[in-house]
Amino acid sequence: MPLLLTLVYRMEVVRPVSTLMLSRMITLQPVDRQWVEIDDVTPRLYQSVMMSEDGQFCAHHGVDLRELQAVVGDALEGERVRGASTITMQTAKNLFLWSGRSFIRKGLEVPLAIWIDLVLPKERIMEIYLNIAEWGPSGQFGIKAGAAHHFGRAPDGLTNRQSALLAVTLPNPHVRDPARPGAGMQRVADIVQRRAAQSGAYVGCLPR
Repeated sequence: MPLLLTLVYRMEVVRPVSTLMLSRMITLQPVDRQWVEIDDVTPRLYQSVMMSEDGQFCAHHGVDLRELQAVVGDALEGERVRGASTITMQTAKNLFLWSGRSFIRKGLEVPLAIWIDLVLPKERIMEIYLNIAEWGPSGQFGIKAGAAHHFGRAPDGLTNRQSALLAVTLPNPHVRDPARPGAGMQRVADIVQRRAAQSGAYVGCLPR
């Protein structure tokens, strides 16, 4: 079914939802998501997301093999396993799989990410990701809900700083608050904001 659904998601009129969104709907928990097209999002936002989450998004084919090999090597040597998920892998997880750390899930995530990258244009992958990522602690999904909840702004009205803070919120929106960032979050946002401003060819697969 994920293989067939990915083909359906090529159509711009289709607005996918994540498994977490479906789970919340089924259990009658609030879900705040209003779809926004990528052309209605300030470019600095998705540039910041790329610099924070997956700097090689435009270059790889769904999976960053170099990063994945490094993580596998660390695991084999008994070191703490760090994340190696690309934006495409996170999109695959959000659309079709479940949350949490699991080698089984990761094993499913990799081929699904490769398939998604083969079927969908990079711009469409980013658009879906921005609209299904969890961006707030109480059911805010997608950048439109996240930007409104934290800053009271539309996605095309975010400043460069707000874009960087929203980008570094993504790993854990239940703990990180971009409207009230701590010192550590501020430092990471500084790096992301600087890299996004200098991203150049790294973001060439997306509109500017």
